[in-house]
Amino acid sequence: MGKAFKYGDNVDTDVIIPARYLNIADPKELATHVMEDIDADFARTVKKGDVVVAGKNFGSGSSREHAPLVLKVAGVKAVIAPTFARIFYRNAFNIGLPILESAEAAERIDAGDEVDVNFRTGKIVNKTKGETYRAEPLPEFMTELIRKGGLVGYVKGK
Repeated sequence: MGKAFKYGDNVDTDVIIPARYLNIADPKELATHVMEDIDADFARTVKKGDVVVAGKNFGSGSSREHAPLVLKVAGVKAVIAPTFARIFYRNAFNIGLPILESAEAAERIDAGDEVDVNFRTGKIVNKTKGETYRAEPLPEFMTELIRKGGLVGYVKGK
């Protein structure tokens, strides 16, 4: 279970990790700049297991794999949104960051709410409000990708 950080529609990859930092090779150092242009306190306050909840088209913009990577390295357990940009969606699973599509959860969850996510069932529980929302459960293949830390870990395990 983690705390929700809430953002609006069209959060693009340059907001998730500004291009001016892409010369930083160390993912941990890079993650110190995650979301800083939209939420200056995010990198300092996010804890392992927290979730990002956003509006439509999360992760639009460039195809940089850095965007889902810095969210994962920062400790984000999952991103919940009604829709995701196609390339961000694929990159998220490639690096092992779970994402769930749920318009209801994205609308009802507020910043600071305590949220628990079950990827196998697609059940999203808002402990703060006592509400449950549904997302499409992740297929077994995607669950295995996440469990192995992404595509590279999955392939190494084969």
